[in-house]
Amino acid sequence: MVVKSQLKLVKSLHQKKYRNQHELFFVEGFKLVNELLRSGFTLEFLCATKENIELFSTVSSVYEITEGDLRKISALKNPNGILAVFKMAKKQILTENSWVLALDAVQDPGNLGTIIRLCDWFGIQNLVCSLDTVDCYNPKVLQATMGSIARVAITYVDLSVFLSKTKLPVFGAFMKGQSVYTQDFTSAGILVMGNEANGISKELEKLITQKITIPQFGKQTAESLNVAMATGILLNEIRRG
Repeated sequence: MVVKSQLKLVKSLHQKKYRNQHELFFVEGFKLVNELLRSGFTLEFLCATKENIELFSTVSSVYEITEGDLRKISALKNPNGILAVFKMAKKQILTENSWVLALDAVQDPGNLGTIIRLCDWFGIQNLVCSLDTVDCYNPKVLQATMGSIARVAITYVDLSVFLSKTKLPVFGAFMKGQSVYTQDFTSAGILVMGNEANGISKELEKLITQKITIPQFGKQTAESLNVAMATGILLNEIRRG
């Protein structure tokens, strides 16, 4: 049976500072937990309700938890009986021989989670985030990734330093720029996506090699596209090209 110290630990992992302090995070649900168990993430311990615990009979460090205790520590409105704590991934060296996606101050957990899924879908192995981008181990981000976080290397860096040092061409998404449908893309490069409200910062704009845009065909009523939606369109064109 799960003990109070484990419950207290999971509760603390709702906050970024404690996730960083312990270098741990938690995920919920059968699919997401199994995705991470099959990946390179190291399991700290797993909690499952009585009716679900047999699903993990071959896994070590599994503890039974009551539905009441699970509700106390879950990030979900309706907990689904399974919660696991994992160690954070070790920092990986960025490889610059392929496409890299960079995010400038993306704040919404759902957007980041969806973007991680898009990276997985389009084979973008490296996702580079500015230091003020939402934490990829935020429970809401993790749920939105649907397990794709297991296959995408995510690094938090000072983007201005990173972009100033790279030898790759840097493409930035702007409201005004060359149409993505006429842009010739190289075999490797960096695509920068900006903040939901303000786009790419002025500081980073100076480091952009080529500004690109998604043309608007409808009436000029929509101000902009959602950043995750725009990322999907641009990555599709990069891979298509």
